[in-house]
Amino acid sequence: MQKELRREQALDYHSRDRPGKIEVVPTKEAKTQRDLSLAYSPGVAEPCKEIAINKEDVYKYTAKGNLVAVISNGTAVLGLGDIGPEASKPVMEGKGVLFKIFADIDVFDIEVNETDPQKFVDIVASLEPTFGGINLEDIKAPECFEIEKKLRERLHIPVMHDDQHGTAIISSAALLNALELQRKKIEKVEFVVNGAGAAAMACVRLYISLGARYENFIMFDKDGVLHEARTDLDEEKRKFAVRRTDWTLDKAMKDADVFLGLSVGNVVTQDMIKSMAKNPIVFAMANPDPEISYDLATAVRKDIIMATGRSDFPNQVNNVLGFPYIFRGALDVRATQINEAMKLAAVKALADLTKSAVPDIVNLAYNQKNMVFGPEYIIPKPLDPRLLSTVAPAVAKAAIESGVAQKPVTDWNGYILELNKRLGLDNQLLRVISGKARSNPKRVVFADADNIKILKAAQIVYDDGIAYPILLGDEKKIKAIAAANSIDLTDFPIIDSRSDENEEKRNHYGSLFYEKRKRKGLNYYESKKIMKDRNYFGCMMVETGDADAMISGLTRNYPDTIRPALQAIGTEDGVKKIAGMYLMITKKGPLFLADTTVNFNPTAEELADITLLVAREVNQFNLTPRIAMLSYSNFGSSNSPEAELVARATQIVKERNPNLIVDGEMQASLPFEKDIIKENYPFSELADAEVNTLIFPNLAAGNIAYNLLKEVGGADAIGPILLGLKKPVHVLQLGSSVRSIVNVTLIAVVDAQLKTRTDTGEEIKKTRWWNRKRKQ
Repeated sequence: MQKELRREQALDYHSRDRPGKIEVVPTKEAKTQRDLSLAYSPGVAEPCKEIAINKEDVYKYTAKGNLVAVISNGTAVLGLGDIGPEASKPVMEGKGVLFKIFADIDVFDIEVNETDPQKFVDIVASLEPTFGGINLEDIKAPECFEIEKKLRERLHIPVMHDDQHGTAIISSAALLNALELQRKKIEKVEFVVNGAGAAAMACVRLYISLGARYENFIMFDKDGVLHEARTDLDEEKRKFAVRRTDWTLDKAMKDADVFLGLSVGNVVTQDMIKSMAKNPIVFAMANPDPEISYDLATAVRKDIIMATGRSDFPNQVNNVLGFPYIFRGALDVRATQINEAMKLAAVKALADLTKSAVPDIVNLAYNQKNMVFGPEYIIPKPLDPRLLSTVAPAVAKAAIESGVAQKPVTDWNGYILELNKRLGLDNQLLRVISGKARSNPKRVVFADADNIKILKAAQIVYDDGIAYPILLGDEKKIKAIAAANSIDLTDFPIIDSRSDENEEKRNHYGSLFYEKRKRKGLNYYESKKIMKDRNYFGCMMVETGDADAMISGLTRNYPDTIRPALQAIGTEDGVKKIAGMYLMITKKGPLFLADTTVNFNPTAEELADITLLVAREVNQFNLTPRIAMLSYSNFGSSNSPEAELVARATQIVKERNPNLIVDGEMQASLPFEKDIIKENYPFSELADAEVNTLIFPNLAAGNIAYNLLKEVGGADAIGPILLGLKKPVHVLQLGSSVRSIVNVTLIAVVDAQLKTRTDTGEEIKKTRWWNRKRKQ
């Protein structure tokens, strides 16, 4: 049932709103008649005439230099095989998305209805005037070798078949580092390779370029060992053929130093791993199931270094570490090809990057305190923001040095700065938060579970490994909604706080709540009775450790959801008032906005408290808060009480935390207009700082600003995020979308990781509520 649900979610993702995953967005203004006259006729004739005189000007006047074609004929799509060009289109669009988000490269996906290699080559070659590079994808072997070879010979733009070379480049970097850790020389180690398809052959060829020797390989394909007597081997495979015909995988593994698997899952046994040489290296990269699982292999050899294609174990060999940055470097120097020198440069850059200090944001994403080069970290993580500015320049330099670059880089520092500006590195924040949440999912109570949006979100966060949902509400009603919408609730506890079955738990929570509120106007009877309210019941679950976080508010007004949290859980030590914050994902990076939901008209002291709360939360995301205190006045240009309040709040913040980067009062546009602030207010702490936090003078201003950013500015809003509670309770806006609910759940899980002691999913499954549900 769960596979079916994932299928439905995938289909909904691709079909909702505008179908597909990509669109074309103009890069120039096209609003007025003059704009249109420049964009098309008659103005467009001028660049046409220039390009006709000098074809190289096509890079000056068009998008060719940043445009890659992702091309397939659909003959080897993922693990689905030959499903045709139309069926391959979602994959090609997805590849385009990865090019864009990781390297800011634009993509047209092209699905070609042609299986004849020569005709396919002719079709692709005819597209050279349009594109700056060609990424071949999901073309079956052996045709893919011939196609790539002929296109590289014919075209004067970079061509790469990523299925081959991507895996080869990433695994080569991992191999170099693993050999260094195991104190082995590449020219001396014995290799066993299971699989002889496109990726495997590209890997072994690159290993040869790095120093490995042909005679040290024993390779297997579906028909057995590659030996000299076989007549079905092409010229490349014959180079790796051995004399003996009786080799089996079991025999070959004895005393082998390196195993490379690009075949099928579960073909390597623990006994085979035991028989390998001292300090073995195992790259089991079959997907989704490796040739041997990480746990089985490491259980029998403590001296092993292992990599897989999976993200749930150390050392994932993932092609996204390579192709975006290789093409970025090749395009930026207008390389005529991607040659061996450029591939080797990418290998070395990836291997070297692994040995440098890992940024805090990467440690945060993977829930690690301090990842360091070692057996469980031999290759960079996909979310490492340094990849773009490390691999692309290395590839570009190799292109220049090997003579295939037509536009050499002269200012390398400027080039690296330009690379980092392309994406806005902080825009990776949402992916980092997602990764951190998945690393240690928590039990999240959904108080409004009798709502289709909540149930859809709960299913998504469970399937994605973000959280373990606990649903509060009428069980019959919840199950009816789920059944009507094909949502599987098999693994979810459903708790009705009003039912007789939960009277004992209500009384227990009520007694505890009474102790908190007995001198604040609440008697013992009322304390037990109020536990029928899902918000109070859910908050007490969090307070007592029966859950780690709560999400509520989808169908209730804000105060009615916050009040139970304040009464049942309370504020953190030293916090007088809680506050509400939104995280806005914008094209300029993340912006943290506060207060947007709680405090109507804070005093200067309260505004300072809010600012310090927000600063601490921003620090939790491993970002340095750079705060603008907003008003309609710039540094005393108005002496109104409202402006003076913000100025006073700024002063209080600086007194309490002198190291904080904060300034104000200032108008909302000023921190983003660097020329103006440097010219007129050079004394400002924000003159040379990229602001990421905006503090508003009152709730009206903050709430209006976040809604405008979301609806008009196109920012992705995550929140509201409640600040100052002892334990995580987060309140949805009325009518929040499924995506918003999922995003708030991400925040709640990360918040719970910081505030609760429940450590792993296995511990979660042992808790009373979870255990009781799974026994039913």
